Amino acid sequence: MKPIRLTHLLAGLDSAALTPEASIAIAREAIAAGDGTIGAFVRLAPASSHAEALAATGPLRGVPLGVKDIYDTADMATEYGSPIYAGHRPRADAALVTMARRRGAYIAGKTATTEFAHMQPAATRNPRDLAHTPGGSSSGSAAAVAAGMVAGAFGSQTAGSIIRPAAFCGVAGYKPSFRLLPTVGMKTFAWSLDTAGLFAAGVADVALLAALLTGRDLAVPATPLGSLRIGLYRSTADAGLAPDMRSAVATAAGRLEAAGAALVDMPEPDALAEARDAQRMLQDFEAALALGHEHEAHADALSPGLRAALDAGAAITPDAYDAARRVARHGRKAATALFDGVDALLVPSALGAAPRSLETTGDPAMNRLWTLTGNPCVNVPGLVTTAGMPLGLTIVTRFGRDRDALAIGAHLEELLA
Repeated sequence: MKPIRLTHLLAGLDSAALTPEASIAIAREAIAAGDGTIGAFVRLAPASSHAEALAATGPLRGVPLGVKDIYDTADMATEYGSPIYAGHRPRADAALVTMARRRGAYIAGKTATTEFAHMQPAATRNPRDLAHTPGGSSSGSAAAVAAGMVAGAFGSQTAGSIIRPAAFCGVAGYKPSFRLLPTVGMKTFAWSLDTAGLFAAGVADVALLAALLTGRDLAVPATPLGSLRIGLYRSTADAGLAPDMRSAVATAAGRLEAAGAALVDMPEPDALAEARDAQRMLQDFEAALALGHEHEAHADALSPGLRAALDAGAAITPDAYDAARRVARHGRKAATALFDGVDALLVPSALGAAPRSLETTGDPAMNRLWTLTGNPCVNVPGLVTTAGMPLGLTIVTRFGRDRDALAIGAHLEELLA
Protein backbone atom coordinates (compact mmCIF):
# COMPACT_ATOMS: atom_id res chain seq x y z
CA MET A 1 0.00 0.00 0.00
CA LYS A 2 1.00 3.61 -0.48
CA PRO A 3 1.67 5.81 2.55
CA ILE A 4 -1.40 7.51 4.03
CA ARG A 5 -1.33 11.27 3.44
CA LEU A 6 -2.43 12.80 6.72
CA THR A 7 -3.55 15.94 4.90
CA HIS A 8 -5.93 13.84 2.78
CA LEU A 9 -7.07 11.70 5.70
CA LEU A 10 -7.99 14.71 7.81
CA ALA A 11 -9.75 16.34 4.88
CA GLY A 12 -11.88 13.21 4.56
CA LEU A 13 -12.60 13.11 8.28
CA ASP A 14 -13.43 16.83 8.42
CA SER A 15 -15.85 16.54 5.51
CA ALA A 16 -17.46 13.38 6.94
CA ALA A 17 -16.53 11.52 3.76
CA LEU A 18 -14.66 9.19 6.10
CA THR A 19 -15.67 8.28 9.64
CA PRO A 20 -13.18 7.76 12.47
CA GLU A 21 -14.42 4.19 12.73
CA ALA A 22 -13.65 3.56 9.06
CA SER A 23 -10.24 5.23 9.28
CA ILE A 24 -9.22 3.09 12.23
CA ALA A 25 -10.61 -0.05 10.58
CA ILE A 26 -8.59 0.63 7.42
CA ALA A 27 -5.40 0.95 9.48
CA ARG A 28 -6.08 -2.26 11.39
CA GLU A 29 -6.76 -4.10 8.14
CA ALA A 30 -3.56 -2.77 6.57
CA ILE A 31 -1.52 -3.93 9.56
CA ALA A 32 -3.15 -7.36 9.51
CA ALA A 33 -2.52 -7.70 5.77
CA GLY A 34 1.05 -6.47 5.56
CA ASP A 35 2.86 -6.63 8.85
CA GLY A 36 3.51 -10.32 8.77
CA THR A 37 6.02 -9.61 6.03
CA ILE A 38 7.38 -6.23 7.13
CA GLY A 39 7.44 -6.60 10.91
CA ALA A 40 6.88 -2.95 11.72
CA PHE A 41 4.84 -3.66 14.87
CA VAL A 42 5.79 -5.65 17.94
CA ARG A 43 2.31 -5.45 19.53
CA LEU A 44 -1.09 -3.95 18.78
CA ALA A 45 -3.51 -1.97 20.89
CA PRO A 46 -5.99 -3.97 22.97
CA ALA A 47 -9.73 -3.83 22.27
CA SER A 48 -10.31 -1.50 25.23
CA SER A 49 -7.99 1.12 23.71
CA HIS A 50 -9.70 0.73 20.35
CA ALA A 51 -13.04 1.49 21.99
CA GLU A 52 -11.62 4.50 23.85
CA ALA A 53 -10.22 5.91 20.60
CA LEU A 54 -13.61 5.62 18.92
CA ALA A 55 -15.14 7.64 21.76
CA ALA A 56 -12.38 10.26 21.77
CA THR A 57 -12.64 13.85 20.57
CA GLY A 58 -10.03 16.24 19.26
CA PRO A 59 -8.28 17.28 16.05
CA LEU A 60 -6.61 13.87 15.63
CA ARG A 61 -9.73 11.76 16.17
CA GLY A 62 -9.68 8.85 13.78
CA VAL A 63 -5.95 9.26 12.98
CA PRO A 64 -3.98 6.01 13.49
CA LEU A 65 -0.47 6.43 14.88
CA GLY A 66 2.39 4.08 15.69
CA VAL A 67 4.54 4.53 18.80
CA LYS A 68 8.16 3.43 18.94
CA ASP A 69 8.59 0.84 21.65
CA ILE A 70 10.85 3.00 23.79
CA TYR A 71 7.88 5.20 24.76
CA ASP A 72 5.92 3.95 27.76
CA THR A 73 2.30 2.96 27.21
CA ALA A 74 -0.08 2.05 30.02
CA ASP A 75 -2.24 -0.17 27.81
CA MET A 76 0.56 -2.16 26.17
CA ALA A 77 3.87 -3.67 27.21
CA THR A 78 6.95 -1.54 26.57
CA GLU A 79 10.04 -3.68 26.04
CA TYR A 80 12.62 -1.21 24.62
CA GLY A 81 13.69 -3.78 22.03
CA SER A 82 15.33 -5.91 24.74
CA PRO A 83 14.54 -9.31 26.28
CA ILE A 84 15.45 -7.79 29.64
CA TYR A 85 12.09 -6.02 29.63
CA ALA A 86 9.95 -8.80 28.17
CA GLY A 87 6.36 -8.18 29.24
CA HIS A 88 7.24 -4.95 31.07
CA ARG A 89 4.05 -2.97 31.66
CA PRO A 90 4.43 0.71 32.63
CA ARG A 91 1.82 2.31 34.86
CA ALA A 92 1.62 5.49 32.78
CA ASP A 93 1.86 6.72 29.22
CA ALA A 94 4.85 8.74 28.08
CA ALA A 95 4.08 12.45 27.82
CA LEU A 96 4.04 12.37 24.01
CA VAL A 97 1.60 9.45 24.01
CA THR A 98 -0.67 11.30 26.41
CA MET A 99 -0.58 14.35 24.13
CA ALA A 100 -1.70 12.22 21.19
CA ARG A 101 -4.52 10.53 23.10
CA ARG A 102 -5.77 13.87 24.43
CA ARG A 103 -6.08 15.07 20.85
CA GLY A 104 -8.08 12.01 19.87
CA ALA A 105 -5.45 9.93 18.07
CA TYR A 106 -5.72 6.15 17.89
CA ILE A 107 -2.48 4.53 19.09
CA ALA A 108 -2.55 1.48 16.84
CA GLY A 109 0.38 -0.28 18.47
CA LYS A 110 4.05 -0.29 19.40
CA THR A 111 6.54 -0.18 16.55
CA ALA A 112 9.79 -2.10 16.48
CA THR A 113 12.93 -0.45 17.81
CA THR A 114 16.50 -1.56 17.88
CA GLU A 115 17.75 -2.67 21.30
CA PHE A 116 17.42 0.37 23.61
CA ALA A 117 17.43 2.49 20.42
CA HIS A 118 21.06 1.60 19.72
CA MET A 119 22.39 -0.19 16.62
CA GLN A 120 21.34 -3.85 16.91
CA PRO A 121 18.83 -4.34 14.04
CA ALA A 122 15.23 -5.21 14.80
CA ALA A 123 13.30 -7.70 12.67
CA THR A 124 11.69 -4.98 10.53
CA ARG A 125 12.17 -4.95 6.75
CA ASN A 126 12.12 -2.03 4.35
CA PRO A 127 8.73 -1.83 2.57
CA ARG A 128 10.44 -0.47 -0.55
CA ASP A 129 12.51 -3.66 -0.89
CA LEU A 130 12.41 -6.36 1.79
CA ALA A 131 16.10 -7.20 1.32
CA HIS A 132 17.15 -3.71 2.46
CA THR A 133 17.41 -2.33 5.97
CA PRO A 134 14.70 0.14 7.01
CA GLY A 135 17.32 1.94 9.08
CA GLY A 136 17.25 2.39 12.82
CA SER A 137 16.64 2.81 15.57
CA SER A 138 13.11 3.93 14.65
CA SER A 139 12.85 1.12 12.11
CA GLY A 140 9.27 0.08 12.81
CA SER A 141 7.90 3.61 12.82
CA ALA A 142 9.42 4.52 9.45
CA ALA A 143 8.36 1.21 7.89
CA ALA A 144 4.80 1.41 9.26
CA VAL A 145 4.32 4.82 7.68
CA ALA A 146 5.97 3.82 4.41
CA ALA A 147 3.76 0.73 4.15
CA GLY A 148 0.54 2.70 4.66
CA MET A 149 -0.32 1.07 7.98
CA VAL A 150 -0.58 4.32 9.96
CA ALA A 151 -0.77 8.01 9.09
CA GLY A 152 2.08 8.95 11.41
CA ALA A 153 4.44 7.54 14.00
CA PHE A 154 6.68 8.55 16.88
CA GLY A 155 10.42 8.01 16.73
CA SER A 156 13.52 9.24 18.51
CA GLN A 157 17.01 10.28 17.50
CA THR A 158 20.24 10.17 19.49
CA ALA A 159 22.53 10.06 16.45
CA GLY A 160 20.48 9.54 13.27
CA SER A 161 17.46 7.46 14.20
CA ILE A 162 14.68 9.61 12.69
CA ILE A 163 16.25 11.15 9.62
CA ARG A 164 18.07 8.02 8.40
CA PRO A 165 15.14 5.54 8.53
CA ALA A 166 12.86 8.17 7.01
CA ALA A 167 15.33 8.54 4.15
CA PHE A 168 15.75 4.78 3.71
CA CYS A 169 11.99 4.15 3.64
CA GLY A 170 11.08 7.18 1.50
CA VAL A 171 8.94 9.13 3.97
CA ALA A 172 9.19 12.44 5.82
CA GLY A 173 10.98 12.51 9.14
CA TYR A 174 11.00 15.50 11.47
CA LYS A 175 13.64 15.87 14.18
CA PRO A 176 12.53 18.99 16.04
CA SER A 177 14.68 21.50 17.85
CA PHE A 178 16.06 19.83 20.95
CA ARG A 179 13.36 19.37 23.61
CA LEU A 180 10.52 20.83 21.53
CA LEU A 181 8.75 17.49 22.06
CA PRO A 182 8.88 15.92 25.54
CA THR A 183 10.97 12.85 26.26
CA VAL A 184 9.34 12.17 29.65
CA GLY A 185 8.45 8.48 29.68
CA MET A 186 10.89 7.64 26.89
CA LYS A 187 13.73 5.25 27.75
CA THR A 188 16.86 7.37 28.09
CA PHE A 189 19.99 6.52 26.16
CA ALA A 190 21.91 9.82 26.21
CA TRP A 191 20.06 12.66 27.90
CA SER A 192 21.88 15.53 26.18
CA LEU A 193 21.14 14.06 22.73
CA ASP A 194 17.87 12.06 22.86
CA THR A 195 15.28 13.86 20.74
CA ALA A 196 11.65 12.89 20.19
CA GLY A 197 10.39 13.20 16.61
CA LEU A 198 7.77 12.25 14.06
CA PHE A 199 7.22 10.38 10.79
CA ALA A 200 4.53 10.89 8.16
CA ALA A 201 4.13 10.32 4.43
CA GLY A 202 5.27 13.76 3.26
CA VAL A 203 6.61 16.96 4.75
CA ALA A 204 3.25 18.75 4.75
CA ASP A 205 1.82 15.71 6.55
CA VAL A 206 4.47 15.61 9.27
CA ALA A 207 4.15 19.37 9.72
CA LEU A 208 0.38 19.05 10.18
CA LEU A 209 0.86 16.19 12.64
CA ALA A 210 3.32 18.28 14.65
CA ALA A 211 0.97 21.27 14.64
CA LEU A 212 -2.08 19.31 15.80
CA LEU A 213 -0.11 17.33 18.35
CA THR A 214 1.55 20.35 19.99
CA GLY A 215 -0.78 23.27 19.27
CA ARG A 216 2.19 25.12 17.75
CA ASP A 217 2.15 27.04 14.49
CA LEU A 218 4.04 24.40 12.51
CA ALA A 219 1.70 23.59 9.60
CA VAL A 220 3.09 24.41 6.18
CA PRO A 221 1.86 27.81 4.93
CA ALA A 222 -0.16 28.02 1.73
CA THR A 223 1.54 31.28 0.72
CA PRO A 224 4.76 31.33 -1.35
CA LEU A 225 7.97 31.39 0.66
CA GLY A 226 9.60 34.22 -1.28
CA SER A 227 13.30 34.34 -2.08
CA LEU A 228 15.44 31.86 -0.18
CA ARG A 229 19.13 31.60 0.53
CA ILE A 230 20.13 27.94 0.78
CA GLY A 231 23.51 26.88 2.12
CA LEU A 232 25.12 23.89 0.47
CA TYR A 233 26.88 22.53 3.53
CA ARG A 234 30.16 20.80 2.68
CA SER A 235 30.85 18.41 5.55
CA THR A 236 34.06 16.59 6.36
CA ALA A 237 31.86 13.47 6.41
CA ASP A 238 31.02 13.93 2.72
CA ALA A 239 33.95 11.74 1.68
CA GLY A 240 31.77 8.72 2.36
CA LEU A 241 28.85 9.80 0.15
CA ALA A 242 27.71 7.38 -2.55
CA PRO A 243 27.71 8.78 -6.12
CA ASP A 244 23.90 8.65 -6.34
CA MET A 245 23.62 10.73 -3.15
CA ARG A 246 25.98 13.33 -4.59
CA SER A 247 23.75 13.43 -7.66
CA ALA A 248 20.65 13.78 -5.49
CA VAL A 249 22.10 16.80 -3.70
CA ALA A 250 23.02 18.38 -7.04
CA THR A 251 19.51 17.71 -8.40
CA ALA A 252 17.84 19.26 -5.36
CA ALA A 253 20.14 22.27 -5.44
CA GLY A 254 19.41 22.75 -9.12
CA ARG A 255 15.64 22.63 -8.56
CA LEU A 256 15.87 25.14 -5.74
CA GLU A 257 18.01 27.50 -7.82
CA ALA A 258 15.66 27.22 -10.80
CA ALA A 259 12.81 28.16 -8.45
CA GLY A 260 14.62 31.35 -7.44
CA ALA A 261 16.71 30.35 -4.45
CA ALA A 262 20.24 31.71 -4.07
CA LEU A 263 22.76 28.95 -3.37
CA VAL A 264 25.66 29.58 -1.01
CA ASP A 265 28.58 27.17 -0.81
CA MET A 266 29.45 26.61 2.87
CA PRO A 267 32.56 24.67 3.88
CA GLU A 268 32.31 23.12 7.33
CA PRO A 269 33.91 25.15 10.15
CA ASP A 270 36.48 23.31 12.27
CA ALA A 271 34.32 23.77 15.37
CA LEU A 272 31.52 21.76 13.78
CA ALA A 273 33.77 19.01 12.48
CA GLU A 274 35.12 18.65 16.02
CA ALA A 275 31.60 18.67 17.45
CA ARG A 276 30.60 15.78 15.18
CA ASP A 277 33.54 13.80 16.51
CA ALA A 278 32.53 14.63 20.09
CA GLN A 279 28.99 13.32 19.65
CA ARG A 280 29.98 9.67 20.01
CA MET A 281 31.87 10.29 23.26
CA LEU A 282 28.92 12.15 24.76
CA GLN A 283 26.58 9.38 23.65
CA ASP A 284 28.68 6.54 25.03
CA PHE A 285 29.44 8.21 28.37
CA GLU A 286 25.80 9.05 29.03
CA ALA A 287 24.57 5.65 27.84
CA ALA A 288 26.92 3.90 30.25
CA LEU A 289 25.20 5.76 33.09
CA ALA A 290 21.63 5.65 31.74
CA LEU A 291 21.87 1.88 31.14
CA GLY A 292 24.12 1.23 34.12
CA HIS A 293 21.72 -1.22 35.76
CA GLU A 294 21.17 -3.21 32.57
CA HIS A 295 24.93 -3.27 31.98
CA GLU A 296 25.70 -4.52 35.48
CA ALA A 297 22.78 -6.85 36.13
CA HIS A 298 21.93 -8.18 32.66
CA ALA A 299 25.12 -8.00 30.61
CA ASP A 300 24.56 -11.45 29.12
CA ALA A 301 21.19 -10.30 27.70
CA LEU A 302 22.76 -7.37 25.82
CA SER A 303 23.92 -7.63 22.22
CA PRO A 304 27.71 -7.66 21.78
CA GLY A 305 27.60 -4.28 20.02
CA LEU A 306 25.69 -2.53 22.78
CA ARG A 307 27.76 -4.19 25.49
CA ALA A 308 30.92 -2.94 23.77
CA ALA A 309 29.51 0.59 23.53
CA LEU A 310 28.62 0.59 27.22
CA ASP A 311 32.06 -0.78 28.10
CA ALA A 312 33.63 2.03 26.08
CA GLY A 313 31.40 4.60 27.72
CA ALA A 314 32.22 3.37 31.20
CA ALA A 315 35.93 3.81 30.42
CA ILE A 316 35.53 7.51 29.53
CA THR A 317 36.70 9.77 32.36
CA PRO A 318 34.57 12.65 33.63
CA ASP A 319 37.30 15.06 32.50
CA ALA A 320 37.17 13.69 28.95
CA TYR A 321 33.38 13.93 28.98
CA ASP A 322 33.49 17.52 30.20
CA ALA A 323 35.99 18.36 27.45
CA ALA A 324 33.59 16.86 24.89
CA ARG A 325 30.78 18.96 26.35
CA ARG A 326 32.88 22.10 25.83
CA VAL A 327 33.46 21.07 22.22
CA ALA A 328 29.72 20.57 21.85
CA ARG A 329 28.97 24.00 23.30
CA HIS A 330 31.38 25.65 20.85
CA GLY A 331 29.80 23.61 18.06
CA ARG A 332 26.31 24.85 18.94
CA LYS A 333 27.52 28.45 18.81
CA ALA A 334 29.14 27.78 15.44
CA ALA A 335 25.91 26.17 14.18
CA THR A 336 23.95 29.31 15.10
CA ALA A 337 26.42 31.45 13.15
CA LEU A 338 25.85 29.37 10.00
CA PHE A 339 22.42 30.95 9.59
CA ASP A 340 23.55 34.57 9.66
CA GLY A 341 23.55 34.55 5.86
CA VAL A 342 21.23 31.71 4.85
CA ASP A 343 17.68 30.57 5.59
CA ALA A 344 18.47 26.87 5.60
CA LEU A 345 21.08 24.25 4.83
CA LEU A 346 20.72 21.42 2.34
CA VAL A 347 22.54 18.25 3.43
CA PRO A 348 22.31 14.52 2.63
CA SER A 349 20.14 12.51 5.00
CA ALA A 350 22.43 9.49 4.74
CA LEU A 351 25.55 8.39 2.91
CA GLY A 352 23.34 6.79 0.26
CA ALA A 353 20.30 4.59 -0.10
CA ALA A 354 19.42 1.86 2.39
CA PRO A 355 22.08 -0.88 2.38
CA ARG A 356 20.98 -4.22 0.95
CA SER A 357 21.33 -5.99 4.26
CA LEU A 358 19.27 -6.77 7.34
CA GLU A 359 22.39 -7.01 9.50
CA THR A 360 22.93 -3.24 9.68
CA THR A 361 20.82 -0.13 10.21
CA GLY A 362 23.17 2.06 8.18
CA ASP A 363 25.64 4.77 9.15
CA PRO A 364 24.45 7.92 11.01
CA ALA A 365 27.50 9.95 9.93
CA MET A 366 25.37 12.59 8.19
CA ASN A 367 23.08 13.06 11.21
CA ARG A 368 25.30 13.05 14.31
CA LEU A 369 26.23 16.74 14.11
CA TRP A 370 22.69 18.12 13.85
CA THR A 371 21.51 15.94 16.74
CA LEU A 372 24.30 17.33 18.90
CA THR A 373 23.63 20.95 17.92
CA GLY A 374 19.87 20.51 18.41
CA ASN A 375 18.90 22.15 15.12
CA PRO A 376 15.56 21.20 13.53
CA CYS A 377 15.93 18.78 10.62
CA VAL A 378 13.43 17.47 8.07
CA ASN A 379 14.03 14.54 5.77
CA VAL A 380 12.58 15.35 2.34
CA PRO A 381 11.60 12.30 0.26
CA GLY A 382 11.17 12.26 -3.49
CA LEU A 383 14.36 11.10 -5.20
CA VAL A 384 15.36 7.50 -5.87
CA THR A 385 18.32 5.53 -7.17
CA THR A 386 18.24 3.85 -10.56
CA ALA A 387 17.20 0.69 -8.68
CA GLY A 388 14.21 2.54 -7.20
CA MET A 389 15.46 2.89 -3.60
CA PRO A 390 14.72 6.20 -1.85
CA LEU A 391 17.32 8.91 -1.38
CA GLY A 392 16.60 11.44 1.35
CA LEU A 393 17.74 15.04 1.66
CA THR A 394 17.69 17.08 4.85
CA ILE A 395 16.71 20.69 5.39
CA VAL A 396 18.35 22.16 8.50
CA THR A 397 17.42 25.55 9.95
CA ARG A 398 18.40 27.72 12.91
CA PHE A 399 17.52 26.38 16.36
CA GLY A 400 13.88 27.16 17.10
CA ARG A 401 12.98 27.81 13.48
CA ASP A 402 11.14 24.54 13.08
CA ARG A 403 8.35 26.04 11.02
CA ASP A 404 10.90 27.32 8.51
CA ALA A 405 12.47 23.87 8.22
CA LEU A 406 9.10 22.26 7.57
CA ALA A 407 7.99 24.94 5.10
CA ILE A 408 11.22 24.84 3.11
CA GLY A 409 11.20 21.04 3.21
CA ALA A 410 7.66 20.97 1.82
CA HIS A 411 8.71 23.43 -0.90
CA LEU A 412 11.63 21.21 -1.88
CA GLU A 413 9.42 18.11 -1.90
CA GLU A 414 7.08 19.84 -4.37
CA LEU A 415 10.05 20.76 -6.57
CA LEU A 416 11.24 17.14 -6.59
CA ALA A 417 7.80 15.70 -7.45
